[in-house]
Amino acid sequence: DIDVAARQVDVIRQQVEDTIIRAPFAGVEVAKNAQPGEMISPNSAGGGFTRTGIGTIVDMSSLEIEIDVNEAYINRVTPGQAVVATLDAYPDWQIPCHVIAIIPTADRQRATVEVRVGFDQLDERILPDMGVKVGFQESAPSQPAIGGTLVPAAALRGEEGRSYVLLVNGGEVERRAVTSGSRRGDDVLVVAGLVGGESVIIDGPADLADGSRVKEIN
Repeated sequence: DIDVAARQVDVIRQQVEDTIIRAPFAGVEVAKNAQPGEMISPNSAGGGFTRTGIGTIVDMSSLEIEIDVNEAYINRVTPGQAVVATLDAYPDWQIPCHVIAIIPTADRQRATVEVRVGFDQLDERILPDMGVKVGFQESAPSQPAIGGTLVPAAALRGEEGRSYVLLVNGGEVERRAVTSGSRRGDDVLVVAGLVGGESVIIDGPADLADGSRVKEIN
């Protein structure tokens, strides 16, 4: 009899436990779809004949924006990219945001890809289901590569703190001032004073001067 009574107590405790509905996360209830007295069960997503759940809870600390981007432009979007959002309710307020993720699937009918955008800093004025417009910020343009001509380091000469090279031009030596850049192995990048295809003298007599006659040997 004691065992039977104990099992009955366990059953009643479980029935009481079943009357408690726990939210999957902490948040604010923004919609109630079931009314007091309605019959609900785990097999029915909502109260009575509703199929949208008995209520809607929002985690205000994790609000984000979901955007459908035309697949023709999705190649311009990258995770972490800066975004500026403007709420319809506050058109003069530009909200800094960033791309959280690009959902790896496309809507074939609408030819769009879903992109999730997060707020850099939440504000109490931002509410769920508000109308919003977003603008993706272009990444900062990369610095153009420094152009120039690579020459053997042995071709670069110096005098009074200035660099120059000796060229072969029409069978004569031409001394030309140059601006040297970074060194790359056995070569030096000349950023000004030379153009590609010109012949420079690497090893030559110390007294080789501008205007000297020379013969180029391939």
